[in-house]
Amino acid sequence: MDAGRALMARGPVLIDLEEDAGPSVADAPPVPDLGGTLPRGQAMQTATRIAARPPSRLGRWFLGLAAALTGAFASLAAWEVVTALIARNAVLGWGLAGLTGAFLAVLLLVILREIAAIGRLRKIDGIRQAADTALADQDLKAARAVAAQLTALYKGREDTRWGRERFAGLQGDQMDAPALLSLAGTELLGPLDALATRQVEAAARQVATVTALVPLALADVVAALAANLRMIRQISQIYGGRAGLLGNLRLARAVTAHLVATGAVAVGDDMLESVLGGSLLGRLSRRFGEGVVNGALTARVGVAAMEVCRPLPFATGKRPKVRDIIRSSLSGLFGGTKS
Repeated sequence: MDAGRALMARGPVLIDLEEDAGPSVADAPPVPDLGGTLPRGQAMQTATRIAARPPSRLGRWFLGLAAALTGAFASLAAWEVVTALIARNAVLGWGLAGLTGAFLAVLLLVILREIAAIGRLRKIDGIRQAADTALADQDLKAARAVAAQLTALYKGREDTRWGRERFAGLQGDQMDAPALLSLAGTELLGPLDALATRQVEAAARQVATVTALVPLALADVVAALAANLRMIRQISQIYGGRAGLLGNLRLARAVTAHLVATGAVAVGDDMLESVLGGSLLGRLSRRFGEGVVNGALTARVGVAAMEVCRPLPFATGKRPKVRDIIRSSLSGLFGGTKS
């Protein structure tokens, strides 16, 4: 005790540590993130790249020649079967010939409908290009011609009757091209924009749910691709496109190629923060986080499809916001999300 009191009376004791006494706290590695890497919406990015990939020239030649050969062999085989059956039993032979003729007639109608659908899509593209030119040139006369084409496009639709009547009464007061086309977009296309937005919300919710709940490999990619193709077709029909099979594939390629070229399918940290910021479940479960991000990317595709299928460009401030669609479609899903 006396020795300890003597040491304390002398003051604090300093102990020199050697340089190799041990690692420094500053050199310690960072604490790993228990939640793993953040989701990146891999299913939607893969599906979008698949849809946007154009076929090569060799692939087009292969598909064309394969279709020609298949049609030729099928025609020769059908002819041989029908003629042989007529020789053996005239009643059955002519009955089969009648069925074959009915099939060819239906096939011709399908081809004509596809041609008409592509022509209607081109008509809408022409209206949008004319509107862009009228806005760029500030040409009121050209804008009135665009408005007349737009009114004729929706003449037989009951869901645009009230808007067409309002636009007919107000368009005479517009003295410049932007005001006239903005009024046309509000009165004629406003209800259609609301319908298209609801389709985007439903598709985003579906993709998010399937991605989160279906653990099968590639099932999320197939579900995302099918849901987005269906969404693009429905948006085209809402705006009057009525795309057939070939027209829908053409629209899907145009939409996804634009998204890939502009990098809109990439997932940035700002998007992850807005989508997963309020969802604890999305951070703890990678599967549910992937579902939420895939739903958000589907909303981006839907907004791009609206821009492609809409006969008029969106006026300033009227373009649907992806964050609003995400908040409306994914709120309360998987523990809730915040925008």
